[in-house]
Amino acid sequence: MSIIPPDLITLFVAPLNRLDVTYMVTGSVASGTYSHIRFTNDVDLVAVLSDVDAERLHAAFDTPAFYVPPLDVINVERMRIAHGHINLIHVDTGLKADIFFSGDDRLMNEALRMRKRVTDQHGETVWFAPPEYVILSKLRYLRDSGSAKHITDIRAMLRVRGDSLDTQLLLAEVEAMGLQAVWEQVRE
Repeated sequence: MSIIPPDLITLFVAPLNRLDVTYMVTGSVASGTYSHIRFTNDVDLVAVLSDVDAERLHAAFDTPAFYVPPLDVINVERMRIAHGHINLIHVDTGLKADIFFSGDDRLMNEALRMRKRVTDQHGETVWFAPPEYVILSKLRYLRDSGSAKHITDIRAMLRVRGDSLDTQLLLAEVEAMGLQAVWEQVRE
């Protein structure tokens, strides 16, 4: 695996580990870890927060160094059935964590159950979404946004991790999620 951007991990993931929050890294940090690193100023995380976890997360980031939404906003977002989301921002650097809540999203919840534990170069534990999930989520974002960065990330993951991917799972999910057109676009 590639080197994990330490500032994003130190600022956002290490505190989640200390809070014992269930999370996984996804998005460009995960695809970069599974293939090639590209510059990003944010880390995408999927998390599950209980009432107590939400309070502890808010308290941990409620400092002058960070922007954190009010606790009532965190609670509204984490209780959404779908698309719950908050941002944490490190004020001095502008680095950001986009935290998505799994809600009833079958794919996110399955990926959380299958997440991969990695120890970074500083000895920090980092939980990653499985590479197949990262590809599938990027296919969804490609379908919804058309952003070429997702094509580049997916192709790099296929090139680097191709033989180790669960292709049967990947293709079954592509079909189940109606992502055949964007999958073919990536494969061209």
